[in-house]
Amino acid sequence: MKTWSEVTQVQPLAGKIITNSIRKGRISHAYLLQGARGTGKVDIALLLAKDLFCENKTGIEPCHECHACKRIASGNHPDVHWLEPDGQSIKIEQIRDLQHEFTYSGLESNKKVYVIKGADTLTDNAANRILKFLEEPSRQTTAIMLTESSQWIIPTIKSRCQVIDLKPLDPASFQDRLMEEGMTRENAVLMSALTNNLDDAFAWDDNAWFATARKLVVQLIGVYLNNPEDVFLFIHKSWVNHFVERNELEQGLDLLLLAFKDILYYHIGNEDSMVFFTPQNETLENAAMTFPQEKLVTVLNAILQAKRNVKQNVHPTLVIEQLTLHIQR
Repeated sequence: MKTWSEVTQVQPLAGKIITNSIRKGRISHAYLLQGARGTGKVDIALLLAKDLFCENKTGIEPCHECHACKRIASGNHPDVHWLEPDGQSIKIEQIRDLQHEFTYSGLESNKKVYVIKGADTLTDNAANRILKFLEEPSRQTTAIMLTESSQWIIPTIKSRCQVIDLKPLDPASFQDRLMEEGMTRENAVLMSALTNNLDDAFAWDDNAWFATARKLVVQLIGVYLNNPEDVFLFIHKSWVNHFVERNELEQGLDLLLLAFKDILYYHIGNEDSMVFFTPQNETLENAAMTFPQEKLVTVLNAILQAKRNVKQNVHPTLVIEQLTLHIQR
């Protein structure tokens, strides 16, 4: 999304709120943009920053061609600062460095913009430290906080930001775009359930690691069905060795969640909603006979809890072991 008109087409409510503020000259000192990956958080942050610094705006639209716009797009503008997690979290040292920047006037104007990606990963100390800025806003300073999961952001930060919800993109339209670019229908359906980002979808579609991840999910369910006594052996021999990093385990859990949802959909005759399995898949049919509906609801809740545990930095191996026990019960 390169223009506010495009933002308004994709995210009507968010686009209307922000563009009305721009027209009235009432841009907030702090925004919290919350929405799933691919819903446009970074694009909106870039447009906001360009809008504040652009030298040749047409109405509310930045030109994208002036020196300021080009440097913002490349991440090289001296008065636009981007902060991302260092490893799994944004640490207090990063916020201290950011606060140090607060003490200086802008290098080229009195304006400053700070974009905090993954705001939900702020450590407690870092979150409390950033409140100092949010509690003492400067009229010339704008903070833009981006998150996929606002439930992990402390209420005192939320209350000091203008919260803007970004809605998931329409899956059918996204699938059509993927198929137009050459992706198979089966893979397009799965990708639309995992992401709203075209680049991510095509990267995963052509990725050997991701292909193996899908196979391991099917194999894990097969072990539960045919050799449940071997499930821990499979976890430690195959699963743990493939899903090494936390983000990899999150993706594995996402795939597992979709697979068990499909089993539930098969139970209730809602096969049109299935995204991981095809209706004729033998593993799906066997799983439906093994897992009753009540058990599937329990399993789905256990997978969601496992995803929360990963976010809370519980050790990945412990997360999958605990999940395995929940599914076996």
